Amino acid sequence: MKTFTDNAKRSWDVEINVAAIKRVRDLAQVDLLEIVEGKLIERLIRDPILLCDVVYAACRPQTEQRGVSDEEFGRAMAGDAIEHATAALLEELVSFCPSPRDRKNLGRVLEATNRVMEKARDLIEQRLQSGQLEKMVDQALASATGSSGNAPAFSESTRPP
Repeated sequence: MKTFTDNAKRSWDVEINVAAIKRVRDLAQVDLLEIVEGKLIERLIRDPILLCDVVYAACRPQTEQRGVSDEEFGRAMAGDAIEHATAALLEELVSFCPSPRDRKNLGRVLEATNRVMEKARDLIEQRLQSGQLEKMVDQALASATGSSGNAPAFSESTRPP
């Protein structure tokens, strides 16, 4: 069982078992068993709203016990809370896999996904710090408006009166 804390300082236990998978399938219309195919990880990482719906459904017995609505849960999910909830959910999904071989492979997929995401973040950070991103934007703007930066002259038919 993995735990994360939302922005309202509430601690949530994420435990993936058959009951949780059925609950997520019913409430969020997401089949967590699709994780073996590899595309679900990307969907959850790219769509924080879907991820929060899945986590809410997985934690539903706790939310009911505490009287926390879907709306309240969502309001407390932003920034680091989403990142920690993502890690908790994905690690639990890896642990759930019945086959040791699938667990190992899925763990490797998750590690590779995390490495790629970190590399992408590092690249963006490097480009921001070096001014490279700003130069790329300036070049794009220059090519969109013409390389000289001057406005084109009016033709006889478009000259203002």
